[in-house]
Amino acid sequence: MLSYHTCPIASLEGKETGGMNVYVLELSKALGLQGFFVDMFTRSQDRRQQKEVAVAPHVRLFHLIAGPEKPVAKKALPRYVADFLRSYRSFVSSRSVSYDVLHAHYYLSGLAGLAIHKSRPRPPLVMTFHTLGLMKNLVARTPHEQEERTRIDTEFQLTRKSDHIIATSRFDQAYLEYLYGCPKENVTVGIPGVDTGLFRPIDQRTARIAIGADRNKQMILFVGRIEPVKGIDVLMYAVKILLMRNHRLSRRVSLWIVGGDVSQKSQLWSREMKKLNELRSLLRIEADIRFVGQKPQKELPDYYNAADVLVMPSHYESFGIAAAEAMACGVPVIATNVTGVSGLMDTGEDLITSANNPMKLSDQLETILGDADMRRRISRSVREKAKTLRWENTARIAIAVYRKLSRHS
Repeated sequence: MLSYHTCPIASLEGKETGGMNVYVLELSKALGLQGFFVDMFTRSQDRRQQKEVAVAPHVRLFHLIAGPEKPVAKKALPRYVADFLRSYRSFVSSRSVSYDVLHAHYYLSGLAGLAIHKSRPRPPLVMTFHTLGLMKNLVARTPHEQEERTRIDTEFQLTRKSDHIIATSRFDQAYLEYLYGCPKENVTVGIPGVDTGLFRPIDQRTARIAIGADRNKQMILFVGRIEPVKGIDVLMYAVKILLMRNHRLSRRVSLWIVGGDVSQKSQLWSREMKKLNELRSLLRIEADIRFVGQKPQKELPDYYNAADVLVMPSHYESFGIAAAEAMACGVPVIATNVTGVSGLMDTGEDLITSANNPMKLSDQLETILGDADMRRRISRSVREKAKTLRWENTARIAIAVYRKLSRHS
């Protein structure tokens, strides 16, 4: 497993994570449980980190030195891919190991995968993009948010030269076919799973005590990276509209935003965090809005179970693991129709919203917050749906791809 730009166990180390981290880690663990030996390789971002970590049965993680051992802006990372390759080749040579399959995650790992793919023996290369540059550019609002041409060109190259692609949703499968010209038969959908042992229903009052939430307020929750593509500003607009329609809710509704680094003073927050904090003031939102920062996986169940509803207002989302985790906890989810997870949300209730539409989202929030019976019905429905999302199923799909490629290599 190649996860060049982000560490699969970053959440365990208290660092910013997203759905890709979870996908790589949990897929690797599920493969290990089925008897496969999995080595994960990532770029070292801290010289104090152990260079080799035993993660789970048959699963190891290696931090390879590639450029400075510190966090680096994503757009600067391509320059260190050559260093990553040298460290990888040194590892393979010193350990006298070879791999039957390479599975690269995100286009930066794909760059390294292509170079390794050329070596002898030549292992098959499987690619999972997680997000697509063309789709991110479609929803970008400023030049700063635009992906560079080199990323797009690399993704086109990877769709041609990878032996197979595993997409995380049927939406991304379609984008790969129609935008990148990738033959449909070269793409398999491997929907993410959910750790139902960790993400399970907990008494709401108990969960709220654990996180320090007011048990008398209705809680709207967002969980994810703090990025423009996530549509958090749309959610804040929707909350403002909700409060203007129903003034009595101003003291009875709270919005909790889980993600980002809030360990520093607000002046030192990220660009997007500062923008959202300013928007709260600009909109004159009187309700309780809290930026609570990134939380490790083991703490997330308390936040999900404390909430009355989780909102995923993304402008583009290849899947949306946070929504699946909330569903496993029995929490109603409202997601935009451009998220991969929306294809699973056939609860019979109006839980799919449209991107960049705060008026509709406000309507849906008002309905779900005002109807306790509806929330209970949805809770039962989403829990049953989440039970079908198992990492062992994701692993079985990947194994079928790996074995087919190994036979033909």
